[in-house]
This record gives sequence, structure tokens and C-alpha cells, in this order.
Amino acid sequence: MPSISTDSDATESLNPKQERQPGLFTGGYLWITIGSCALVFLGAFESLAVTTIMPVVSKDLDGANLYALAFAGPLATGVIGMVLAGNWSDRRGPVVPLYTSSVLFALGLLIAGTATTMPTLVAGRLVQGLGTGAVTVALYVIVARVFPPRLHPSIFAGFAAAWVIPSLIGPFAAGVVTDLLSWHWVFLGVVVLVVAATAMVAPALRHLPERGGDLSIPWATGRIS
Repeated sequence: MPSISTDSDATESLNPKQERQPGLFTGGYLWITIGSCALVFLGAFESLAVTTIMPVVSKDLDGANLYALAFAGPLATGVIGMVLAGNWSDRRGPVVPLYTSSVLFALGLLIAGTATTMPTLVAGRLVQGLGTGAVTVALYVIVARVFPPRLHPSIFAGFAAAWVIPSLIGPFAAGVVTDLLSWHWVFLGVVVLVVAATAMVAPALRHLPERGGDLSIPWATGRIS
């Protein structure tokens, strides 16, 4: 009597490697996923949190005449950062642009957080915007190089969520920090988080080619030689 194939037989005949493919939070993709989403989250948080604290900052630093620039300036420098990071990443790869933009982001936060005059705070905000815009573009290039195409929709959904969540909790959290501590800590408290998030991404970047080409993380796919 001829044997009859069943669905279970067909399932067992599938390539077993397909069942062991790592996801965003497994294998070597865990830390780069968390770090990348954290950087996007922190950039969005700082963009939105100032809506709560800026009246307090303006009064404290007597800077009503620069109030609008403190909001609009980072948006303008963010666009510049995107263009510069995009061209730089295309020519040299995204590793150095990401590190540089993270440093600019943290430096801008330090300048704004320690400002004693409104012009200094605006300068910090401009540097912060430059770094935030550049970080975003560098991360998109890193996603294309590090993550396989099947994970791109998931990681980009994570980035989208990292932008939405700060819009819900950012202004409230900034207000609480300002009431309990000072508006300075809305900026200074994020610096350590930026460093930590960049450190999470760093291990995957060590295996990234300088320019062009896709990358499969060796420890994520089990092909470490």
C-alpha cells in the first residue's frame, strides 16, 4: 500500500535552519536592538520634553528673546546632521558617523544642562539637534548592514514605537524631574543613558565592514570560526 504523506511529514522536511533563525531579542541581535531603540527613544524624549520645561528655563535664564530659537534651532541643525551623516555613511560606513553623532548628542546635553545663560543653552540645543539628526540616519544605515531583511520591518516598528512613547510620557517625566530636582537634570540625566545605549550597539559595529555590503553577525548565526 502506498504511503500517504501528511502535513506533519511536510513540516519535518522543512529546513531546520529556518526554525532556528534569530529574532530581534535573541542571539547577537539583542543588545544592538535595545541600544538602537534606546538612542531613538532618547532623541525623541529630548525633542519633546523641552515643551514642558522651557517656560521654567526661559524664566530662570531670563531668555524670553531666544525662546523660539531654543525650539526651532535643533530642528534645523537636525536636518543638517541627517544630510552630513547620510553622505558620510555612504562613503565611509556608518560606524564613525554613529560614534561622532552620539558624542555630539551627549555634548549638546552637557552644554544645555550646565547652561547659566540662555545663549549657552541655545548653543547646547543646536549641538544636540545636530547629533540627534545624525544618529537617526546612521542607525538606519546600520540596520541595513547588520539586520537581515526579514527583521527590517520589526526593527523599524521598534523605532516608530521609540518615537511614540516619548510623546506620551516625555513631557510628564520632564515636569516631574524639574519639580523634584531641577530642569538641568532633564538634560544631564540623559547623558549617561546615551553613553550606555551607544555601548550596547558597539559590539556589533566591530564586525561591520567599512563601506558597502551586508553583514551577518557571526555570534547570531552560529558561524563563529
